[in-house]
Amino acid sequence: MTTSRTTAGWGDFAAAEPDLARTVEARFGAFTHHVLATLRRDGSPRTTGLEVRFLNGELWLGMMPDSLKALDLRRDPRFALQANPGEGQSMGGGDVRIAGRAVEVEDGASKAAYGEEVEPPEPFHLFRAELTEVVRTYVEDEKYLVVQVWKPGGPVRTIKRT
Repeated sequence: MTTSRTTAGWGDFAAAEPDLARTVEARFGAFTHHVLATLRRDGSPRTTGLEVRFLNGELWLGMMPDSLKALDLRRDPRFALQANPGEGQSMGGGDVRIAGRAVEVEDGASKAAYGEEVEPPEPFHLFRAELTEVVRTYVEDEKYLVVQVWKPGGPVRTIKRT
């Protein structure tokens, strides 16, 4: 679902950049828990663990009722999400980050469909991610640091550094 020129739904990103989208999904799929950054009331950052789901062309963020991260997102929807790098230093697939805005889903049918698929503890908050940026960083040929950056409305920009 395209929401504007500055944000895009996961499905729009996956259609525009399928290779990078598959890599990002695989990176998030390698581990259960990831790191979500939200903004506290005073504007300082809050980082917390989070499970994410890619379902039906969307990136979903589910949370316990009245959790601080959910309250943060209700107040200010901006977020950053970092894929769990895993153990050691290999980071298979690279370092992956997503930034965007979280839109709370209040529609009963959508929440029920998510609940049937994921079976979260009830009750729960559910947010749909609107992407503002997707970044993948990895090492190529043990020589180059490669940074891929995607923003809505444009192609992936690739930067190589030695």
